[in-house]
Amino acid sequence: MAINKFMRLALKALSYPDIDIRKTYQLQRSIQHLKAPKLLPPNHNWQDHVVHTGGRDILTRIYTPKQNAEENTLLFFHGGGWVTESIDTYHKVCSALADATQSKVISVEYRLAPESPFPEGLEDCYAVARELFLHPVQFGFDPHSVTLVGDSAGGNLTAAVSLKARDIGEFSIPRQILIYPATYYDHSVSSPFPSVIENGSDYLLTSKRICEYIDLYKRDDGDLKSPYFAPLLAEDFSNQPDTLLITAEYDPLRDEGEAYGRKLWEAGNRVEVHRMKDALHGFMSLGIGYVHVRRAHELINAFLNGSEKNESN
Repeated sequence: MAINKFMRLALKALSYPDIDIRKTYQLQRSIQHLKAPKLLPPNHNWQDHVVHTGGRDILTRIYTPKQNAEENTLLFFHGGGWVTESIDTYHKVCSALADATQSKVISVEYRLAPESPFPEGLEDCYAVARELFLHPVQFGFDPHSVTLVGDSAGGNLTAAVSLKARDIGEFSIPRQILIYPATYYDHSVSSPFPSVIENGSDYLLTSKRICEYIDLYKRDDGDLKSPYFAPLLAEDFSNQPDTLLITAEYDPLRDEGEAYGRKLWEAGNRVEVHRMKDALHGFMSLGIGYVHVRRAHELINAFLNGSEKNESN
């Protein structure tokens, strides 16, 4: 559905330009958890599972679809600006993804900033990926072809895990799905990406809010130059997983996500880049009643089932 002038006015009113997430993130977390679905006890569709690695325990949630094709396993990193959201608030997203793809989905409860700033959340995501690839027996099922998936900050973490896996060489990631990912560090008026200015004030996620998330996530300004913090800064984009990258038309992060896709493609990787028309950042949380969510599921299924496209916008 196109964004008409009345919807634009509503979106502008809901963009909360005066609220500083750096001062209100704890309240935001509380509100999100109040709005999270009330979960029934674990059942055959989902089970919580703790990954023991590196002297710490990392909570994950494993979703088994109603019809399990047993062909793919999706390792999922949630969004929320590295500061908010959780496996509870993403329960419906991951459950719907499991059913839509007929795949196991493993959602990761990584540590959040500012209590655990960069790179602690990334270390949790990498540690779970490492265990899934190297010691899959501890997950209690036989993981089939593994694909990393993340949206927004989770897309950033997915790209960073793939770069780190390539750099360290402990395991190889065959595929990744990046959904409206954050890939750069500057979302101020000096950003090189037009979408930060064009979409940065009136479409729910504002450029101001992204800058606040960045401030909470980083330890200091030195982190801003790390490719694991801002994957678009990587000097080497070669030997990366086959990639599906989905952006949203009215998203401040649109252009940096698509720029990352071009960098991967120019380095010789297989890449599909799709811009979702009339979509806003965060649309995956809307539910399967929305056309953009259903279209994303279609693109993900085509990618998982061996789409041979190699595109870049």
